[in-house]
Amino acid sequence: MATNLHVVMVPWLAFGHLIPFFQLSLQLAKAGIRVSFISTPGNIKRLPKVPPNIAALLHLVAFPLPSLENDQLLPQGCEATVDIPFEKIQYLKLAYDLLRHPVKQFVVEQKPDWILADAIPHWVAEIAQEHHVPLIHFSVFSAASYSFVLNPRYVGGDGQEKVRPSPESLTSPPDWFDIPSPLAYPKFLAAGRIEGIYGTDASGIPAIERVAKIVQASKAFAFRTCPEYEAEYLSLFQKKIGNGKPVFPIGFLLPEKPETEGRGATETEIFEWLDVQKANSVVFVGFGSECKLSKEQVHEIAYGVELSGLPFLWALRKPDWAVTELDALPCGFRERTQGRGIVLFGWAPQLEILGHPSIGGSLFHSGWGSIIETLQFGHTLVVLPFVIDQPLNARLLVDKGLAVEIERSEDGSFSRDDIAKALKLAMVSEGEKLRIRAREAAQVFGNRDLQDGYLNSFVEYLKKNGAANQ
Repeated sequence: MATNLHVVMVPWLAFGHLIPFFQLSLQLAKAGIRVSFISTPGNIKRLPKVPPNIAALLHLVAFPLPSLENDQLLPQGCEATVDIPFEKIQYLKLAYDLLRHPVKQFVVEQKPDWILADAIPHWVAEIAQEHHVPLIHFSVFSAASYSFVLNPRYVGGDGQEKVRPSPESLTSPPDWFDIPSPLAYPKFLAAGRIEGIYGTDASGIPAIERVAKIVQASKAFAFRTCPEYEAEYLSLFQKKIGNGKPVFPIGFLLPEKPETEGRGATETEIFEWLDVQKANSVVFVGFGSECKLSKEQVHEIAYGVELSGLPFLWALRKPDWAVTELDALPCGFRERTQGRGIVLFGWAPQLEILGHPSIGGSLFHSGWGSIIETLQFGHTLVVLPFVIDQPLNARLLVDKGLAVEIERSEDGSFSRDDIAKALKLAMVSEGEKLRIRAREAAQVFGNRDLQDGYLNSFVEYLKKNGAANQ
């Protein structure tokens, strides 16, 4: 049943952010709430189709990404982080910040009841305050990793002197944690993370300052999580960072189970191969499109998978450094592993693959979205984290007995032996113990009724506390 409630969604231009915001938009529309999802034309074209039954309630609002004076900084047509190398993301932020004006005009004209904003568009805070629209910060990260990174002295607005911490401070749980925690960054990533959080880039605004503005202006917070996984961190965030404001776990926003009809020839071949493998025997290998691995890293992963002797299915996007798809793999790799494994280039029906009974484990980067996708199926996890929240997620998974983390050298490098050792540990020697824990986690991560209950509580809050009720 439709309501008069209108929510505006403002996600950052990365698909690890766009997709959760889109999934939440779908759920709100199903609850009868009118949603305006704001992004750029190129990104909107790459989103899944809106189901016809809610198309009248979910509007995809496309604002062209403003051009920068120098096209070399951000080439035309690059509208998401996946389109550009890491060092150019600062210029994407610069262009994104210029969307402040069309977004403000949209809010003035539409007079929405709520704005749900990501961390990067700090300017949404001023728009919401100026036009008296209540703001909610929706975090696409876990409550655990977000609580670790968001120093209350910066984001709490308590007026304390803002001192940039040292890289060493990230290598142990922070002093504002009042709970035992395994969270920490490895030394080889700590300096880069400090720079990423506190450093000033071409946009002129450190990431921590962006988050601080949104956090301070927000009336409440929403996390794509549930207390069965991280209750203590939700509570910690509310007390230490959210200043007692409501913090809503809104469930994992599980996508609908994919249709199996209309498979292409390649997909048919994949599933025919999976159908003849033993149950829980195949390792799914996938590092997504955002994780841009070097040639050495891809090759060590390949050699490690080969050394493990395990059957595998690897979803691999052709790296920028490879001339052709075959160039991405070590010489002779496909011939040596023929029959035992498949390398799938380009798009893969990942959810359908993960749900196949032959898949028993996943080797991946431990991004939060991928954890949610994988744990709903109760797989054994082998994690090789690289950036942002991934190392923190990995630490928590290992602490909960849900994953094996691949060993690394002090400089962050890893070898084929490290890969093979972790895979055999997770799938063979420690396999049953990990599978038991994973199956227990699947009872939470894959429980749609449980997740829907958390979302419904959030929907009720939106209906009772929107601008119309202020």
